[in-house]
Amino acid sequence: MILVRNTPSPKRFYEAVRIGPGEGGLEILLDGKPVRTPASAVLALPASALAQGVAAEWDAQGDKIEPETMPLTKRACTAIDQVRQRESKIVEEIVSYAASDLLCYRADGPEGLAEAQCTHWDPVLAWAGAEFGADFKTGAGISHLAQREASLGKIRTAFDIYGFFELTPLHTMTTLTGSALLVLAHSHGRLNADEIWAAAHVDEDWQISRWGEDGEATARRTARRAELDADARFLNLLRN
Repeated sequence: MILVRNTPSPKRFYEAVRIGPGEGGLEILLDGKPVRTPASAVLALPASALAQGVAAEWDAQGDKIEPETMPLTKRACTAIDQVRQRESKIVEEIVSYAASDLLCYRADGPEGLAEAQCTHWDPVLAWAGAEFGADFKTGAGISHLAQREASLGKIRTAFDIYGFFELTPLHTMTTLTGSALLVLAHSHGRLNADEIWAAAHVDEDWQISRWGEDGEATARRTARRAELDADARFLNLLRN
């Protein structure tokens, strides 16, 4: 039994990494022993491509195990230990973002910013309406817009179809972008990771184009983008 723990860079204690069948899916075996999550569950994966990606992370470790270089493993453990037990709550958290979705709150100026928001956001709102019958109000400013319960129900139903492995990256992407609608569009293949990132950062990019960006903000942005890319990769491997 090999446990995944958030401990300071332990030494690598295994030589061979392989994938083997198990009761819960494809297991990651280190010298023949299955990797387990922090909650002691077997790290069993439902898709071959994802299992290969996780195994590659373990195989790529050097003399020490560096957890920060293992984003797929991290997400798989989160899915098994945390999301699996609370799928309904995770869906509700995503829907709560839809209730105050980024795409619905517009700037009334400057003109360039308002146009950029329309360019990136209006097609997604139109798609959500056509695909799910979910119509969302938009308005200028930050005053709360009460969305129709029927529309939120449509979004809830759209996310309810996903299991805990898919919900894990979808939830994180929603918190990173502030938009359940962008993430739903990504999940359905309407937008790629670059496109949802750009759409989620219209305001920030406009500010940067006017005033520039400081080093700390750049570092935070880079870290967030790495998280989003890891989520998108996890989802892609899960489905292939």
